[in-house]
Amino acid sequence: MTDPNPTALRTAALIFLAALGSIFLSACVSGPPTPTIDYKADYDFQAVKKIAFYDDSGQVLGDNPLRLSDMQRDRIDEALAFALKNKGFEMVKDTSEADLLISWSLFTQDKTSVQTWNTPGMGVGYGGYYGRYNRYAGYNCWSCMGNQTEVTVSNYTEGTFIVDMIDPKLRKSVWRSVIHSRLKGNHSDDQDKYNATATAIFASFPP
Repeated sequence: MTDPNPTALRTAALIFLAALGSIFLSACVSGPPTPTIDYKADYDFQAVKKIAFYDDSGQVLGDNPLRLSDMQRDRIDEALAFALKNKGFEMVKDTSEADLLISWSLFTQDKTSVQTWNTPGMGVGYGGYYGRYNRYAGYNCWSCMGNQTEVTVSNYTEGTFIVDMIDPKLRKSVWRSVIHSRLKGNHSDDQDKYNATATAIFASFPP
């Protein structure tokens, strides 16, 4: 079975602010993220009983694609299946038996963060108007040199993790969940954290 709409999938990743510490991976470390949900309003989700993984699920695209290991991909698949089973759906291996196909993708984008803030200037003043009334005032003049601007620049990678539920007959996505965050270098191997994120992703599924 071919990709139902690969161009739309990539475009959507960009539109949704191309993110979990490896989106899904890093978000697990800091706590379950809040997903953005979209779905086909007139679709009969109540008729869905069996779900299988789409053959091309697990695509990683973008400026700096992460090299996910087979173990990391398996943890993500296991977590998504865990969340769906808890919702009462049956996970099947044969896509021809499935009512819906689940597919996830990760899009990465390099970004630069610039932060500025003002700090009070510090200097020493002598004499002046206040000097006539407080001889110590000149040695506590925090604003004699005015405010100074501090600037920090940092580069980071942002990721967007997208989960699509695809109708095999329509060959289109009928439900989508998007989560995003800055990516971190360390990836969690705690399956419970992956499960918690997957549970958050499917919190409102079916709609």
